[in-house]
Amino acid sequence: MFTSRAVRCVNAGVEALTRTPRLGRVVGRSIAMISYVGRRSGRTFRTPVAYRRTGDELLVGVQFPDAKNWWRNFLGAGGPITVELEGADRTGHAVATRDERGRVEVRVRLDPVPGEPD
Repeated sequence: MFTSRAVRCVNAGVEALTRTPRLGRVVGRSIAMISYVGRRSGRTFRTPVAYRRTGDELLVGVQFPDAKNWWRNFLGAGGPITVELEGADRTGHAVATRDERGRVEVRVRLDPVPGEPD
């Protein structure tokens, strides 16, 4: 399994890739950076996730959920999240669910953009 140091390096590489002029737009169609506050630590964390978007809803499938902790911040009633999409931060509300097979998905409902029609 990856060490936390290796994970930080991979995440930093993915984030850098999303910021490159040519590849950033392509990669950004399926990978976004999320920010959230840890439920126990109160610290702000930032991590890349793969997502699918339909309107103002994002669906994040969590690969190897037992090896990751970030999604647990959104169990139950869920919680606030910030998602960097197309170079802009969007706030929203995320809720994580786990099915009977152990698969985890996080649904993010994005908040309306101020000044844009609903």
